[in-house]
Order: sequence, then C-alpha cells, then structure tokens
Amino acid sequence: MSCRKTLVALFCALALSPAALAQPEVEEALAGIRPEAIRAHMLFLADDLLEGRGTGSRGYELAAKYVASRFEALGLEPAGSGGSYFQPVPLLRAKLTESEGSLALVRDGERTELKYGEDFLLDPFTPEPESSVTAPVAFVGFGITAPELGYDDYAGIDVRGKIVVQLSGAPASFPHNHRAYYSTSQVKQMNAVSRGAVGVLAVLTPEDERRAPWQDMVRASKAASFRWVDGTGKPPDLRPEWRGSALLSRKSAETLFTRAPRPLAEVFETATAGKPQSFDLPVQASLRTVGTRERAESPNVAAVLRGSDPKLRDEYVVLTAHLDHMGIGEPIEGDSIYNGAYDNASGIAALLEVAGAFASLPQRPRRSVLFLAVAAEEQGLQGSDYFARHPTVPIGKIVANVNVDMFMMFAPLHDVVGFGAEHTSLGQTAEQAARRLGVEISPDPFPQEVIFVRSDQYSFVKQGIPSLLLTTGFQSEDPDGGGPLFLKWLRTHYHKPSDDLSQTFDFEAGAKFTRLNFLIALQVAQEVAPPRWNEGDFFGGKFSRKPEL
Repeated sequence: MSCRKTLVALFCALALSPAALAQPEVEEALAGIRPEAIRAHMLFLADDLLEGRGTGSRGYELAAKYVASRFEALGLEPAGSGGSYFQPVPLLRAKLTESEGSLALVRDGERTELKYGEDFLLDPFTPEPESSVTAPVAFVGFGITAPELGYDDYAGIDVRGKIVVQLSGAPASFPHNHRAYYSTSQVKQMNAVSRGAVGVLAVLTPEDERRAPWQDMVRASKAASFRWVDGTGKPPDLRPEWRGSALLSRKSAETLFTRAPRPLAEVFETATAGKPQSFDLPVQASLRTVGTRERAESPNVAAVLRGSDPKLRDEYVVLTAHLDHMGIGEPIEGDSIYNGAYDNASGIAALLEVAGAFASLPQRPRRSVLFLAVAAEEQGLQGSDYFARHPTVPIGKIVANVNVDMFMMFAPLHDVVGFGAEHTSLGQTAEQAARRLGVEISPDPFPQEVIFVRSDQYSFVKQGIPSLLLTTGFQSEDPDGGGPLFLKWLRTHYHKPSDDLSQTFDFEAGAKFTRLNFLIALQVAQEVAPPRWNEGDFFGGKFSRKPEL
C-alpha cells in the first residue's frame, strides 16, 4: 500500500509523526500504565505460591491461567489453539541419572575416569535415553566456520567419527552480529554433525568462566531439561548420529590437553587473537549418557486485539514476554524457590499493561496486535520457537516482534538499550518513541553477552521477522550504579532464589519503560509500511524472507 493520494498521504504522515504519539487518546493510554499495576502483577507472579513457574509445573499453569484471565478481562480475543487463550507446547522432559553417566579419557591404553559434577557435566538430550560412544578426539577451536569472514576452525582436519573439543563462544574479533550468531550451540552442533562428528566436549573460555562459575553450572545441571517435540515425540533438531555432549571443568580440560600439540594456555591465547585452530589430540574419549524421559506440556498464552484497517488488520505485531522461570531447584541459603521477579515477572507485568493500554484506545490501531506469554524460555527458547514454527496466525502475516525480558528497575529510567535496533527499521521507530518520553537509546554495553540471540525475539528473527528487545539502560550519576550494579546483580541474583520481591524496585521506572514499549508497538501497528531489514544486515541476509503480496 502506498500514500499516493493527498488525503491518504496526510493520514500516513500523521500516523508516523511525533505529534501522533501525543494525541489525547494516546496520552490517556500512557497514563493508564501505572507503577502500582506493575508491582501488583509481579507480587502475584513471583510469589512462593507459584513455586518459581517452572516449565511443566503446577505453578506455571497457575501463572498461565492468571495471564489468560487478564487478557479476557481486557476484552482481547483468544489467539491460542481451538479458540482458547492457550497453545499447548508438547515437550519432552529429560533428567540425567548422574550415577550412571560417565566420561573417561583413554591414553596409551590407560583409562582415566573423570568425576561427574567435579570434572564434567552432561547434556541429557541424546537420541535415546541411553547413549554411549568411544572415539578419537580432535580439537576444533571455537568449532566455527564463517566463510564470509574467511574463518574456519575445521580447515585441514577430518573429524568424521570423532568427538570434537570446542571452546565456548566465538572470537572477540568477529563483528558482534557474527559473534552472536556463531556462538549459539545449535549452529556449532549443526556444523560438527555436518562434518561427521559424533559428540562434543565443550571448554569454557576464561572470559565465559568468569561469567558462569562452575558451581553455578553444576547447580543448574540438577534440574530437568526440556525440548519441544514433533509428531514423532522427538525433538526435531536432535540428529540420530549425535551420541553425546559434555562440558569440562578447567581441571579436566587441562588433563585432556596433556601431551597435546599445544597446551591449553596457548590454545586460549590463540583464541583470544581470533585465529582458527585445530589438531588431533593423542587421546580417546569414552562418553556415556543415561537418563529418563517423559512427556510434559506447558502452554503459551495468546490473545489478539483486532486491527481496524480492512486490509492491514490481517497483519500482526507480536508482543512477547516469557512466563516461565527456574521452578524449584537446588537450595541456596535455605531457599529452593527460584521466584524470577525480574526474570521475568517484570516482562509479563509489562506485557499485561501494554495490552491494557491498547485495549483502552477508543480507535483500534490499523494492524492487529497479538500478545504472547511464552513457555520454556529458560529451557532454550522452546515456547517461542514452537510458536514461530507452529504459529496460530499465518507466519507470513507477522510483521514484527517486540520482546520484553528481564528489565531492571534499580533507579529512574534515563536510557534503554535496543537489542536488534541496528538490524531493522524498528531502530528508527524506537528512537522516535524514546524521544517522546525523553529517554535515550544507548549502544549495547556488553556485546560479549550476545543477548540478541539469547531471548525469545531470536525465535522470530530466525523466521525472518524484524524483532526488537529493549532493556533498561545503565546511565547513572552513581559510579557504583548503572553497569556495575547490573553486573553485581548478575553475580548475586540472576537465576537464584534471591531474585524475588525483596530486591530494589523503582516501579515508576518500570512504568516508563512499559510506556516506551507500548509506543513502539503502537507505531508499528499504525504505520502503513511494515518494518524492514536494513540493507546489507547480517541477520537480514541470513533469515529475511520475501514479503507476501
């Protein structure tokens, strides 16, 4: 659709102009987003009663019913399956039998047994509940092949029938978009399988080791893991030739590299320099994974506000936030309920308040707006990936995704970080909305965290849909505030029971952040032209689709 005629052009300009964001009905909708309401949603969602909203749990079901009831009270239409607000996500729950799993190194006929939890951790997802393999070992750097950058860790080495050893992450010398994409475990595993590898031993780089201490990894490994399954009852991306995966501690990695062509310290130095590297190791590994499997289910919760334009109402702006958290886990200081207040009761509270703001508008926006609370994000974006591959509306009609995940409310809001803003025209939309509220948009202060691929918007990006994730920024007059305070929070509260309502919250900052997300979604829902990938964008080139006619 184009704005050729004078009256239509005037209407289009009004929808895009800053003045359109200051119309009385928009002002009223913004005023309706209240800090007290955000606090009230979070008080319920992060209460011990919901037992951490773990995937497949009763607590998660209670949270899902709460969100559905709020959608219904707002007058939003069901957008789940079978005319309901729920889209069941079929899942497979896998739990390790630690005492039966094993990893041994065989060198010159001598077998060295490693100790589970001290030397290594296992991924419970193998093609069968019991899986074992003994094979030669080859080191393949980061395990990355990036032809557009002239980089290939597999150059000059044959890994067919071997277990590969690879470092976590991606070279710091990569442009941050490439680094984010190539650091994902799915991309690395697909690369390894395509070259004939049968398993992987992962080693944390010193940088990742500082961000994810071994004891935290051990604690997380105690919980069950989940993957969504297809009609065969198996995860669709679990290849039958893949025999197992393990994460090595630093001590066991040192043992593995005994008598290697290069010692581990030199390997880390080469990785830091961003140089490809690979070589066979003079050792075999014997890897055994044993566990239990059972079917489970957790629903996505979906509702829609129908658009007003006869043509554009068939297109959708999707707003997402993940509803799950870690459930009940290993106790820390006597507390075993991982409440997930910031992560992500905050995002669900914002989603509900944005939905309320849209529902309050006297004139509905042109496009339809779909509100989606997704399941199993903490399990590797399972709920959003399932929706993106099995959408309840035509995938080709979804023009944008705006995701809200774990925004912090330590202090008054001065700036936000827009993950994905540089990839599509959504960046310009966010800039305009931010100016309306007197908020700055700051660059990513932690590109090494590759956040853009770690939350639910990435499930939509992989389907070619322009997507955006905002987080509260780190501008602060306090030298100990901003970024340092966030990093401290990550060390002390992230994925721990202490992420509860006893923390510091500036709910007015939360309301302001929520208003910004509403304005961004409103602009996308109103503009005639849908969001577009920027020319030459890396993710656009990987995933963009041809627009439907």
